[in-house]
Amino acid sequence: MDILLSILAPIILVAFGYTVGTTKVVQEGNEALVERFGKYRKKLDPGLNYNVVPFIDKIAVEESTREQILDIEPQQAITKDNVQVEVDAIVYWQILDMYKAFYAVDNVHEAIENLVMTTLRSTIGQMELDETYASRDRINQNLLQQLDDASADWGVKVMRVEVQEIKPPQTIIDALEKERAAKSEKQAKILQAEGTVESIQMISKALQEQANTQKVLQFLIAQRYVEANEKLSESNNSKVVFMDPKALSEAMTDLLQTESVGESN
Repeated sequence: MDILLSILAPIILVAFGYTVGTTKVVQEGNEALVERFGKYRKKLDPGLNYNVVPFIDKIAVEESTREQILDIEPQQAITKDNVQVEVDAIVYWQILDMYKAFYAVDNVHEAIENLVMTTLRSTIGQMELDETYASRDRINQNLLQQLDDASADWGVKVMRVEVQEIKPPQTIIDALEKERAAKSEKQAKILQAEGTVESIQMISKALQEQANTQKVLQFLIAQRYVEANEKLSESNNSKVVFMDPKALSEAMTDLLQTESVGESN
């Protein structure tokens, strides 16, 4: 019995060692490719895999098949109207075919990154600056379509693309701010002018309904005349030109009479 055990023990140890040596554990969410003498042999799935012969078989690559995130650093791009902008994006992608991802392209991570940068510049180059602000969703969809089509032969799937920021030069930003401010000021002046016209029309209508129109008008003009003189006198640099209130009231009265005649006709 002792002799039999002494013979079997080394055999068992060798068999156990061989079994252990021919197994490979692949982590959940990963896949691995095995090469034998430099040639693809098989793919290993997550879990315990057998028949990986030591010194003959080699794990060529073990890679995640889960969705991955690629954060693209800010890139310079030129719009259709020749404005240089800085663009950055995030790409969500996943390996669907490990064999293609490793053998169809030299470095799948670098290939995806270069493809995103090239496609991003191309897409921005087909749009004017104003379009890039208003069409962020369209840019994302366009990028997704182009990237997914271009990367299909690499065994990967581009899941989502999100353009984070499109930033023009500071000079362009300042010019846009001035333009917006000018538009706001213009709109405010238009509203103020419309309000003034409406007020004048209301006053004119009210005066026409009064029997003592001229006296009321003289009172209003005198009131405004005094207020205007007070405001002008507050400035040291103002050149004040005084006008006879009587002349103003007569001119306004003539204007109202003319308007009244026009409406009666």
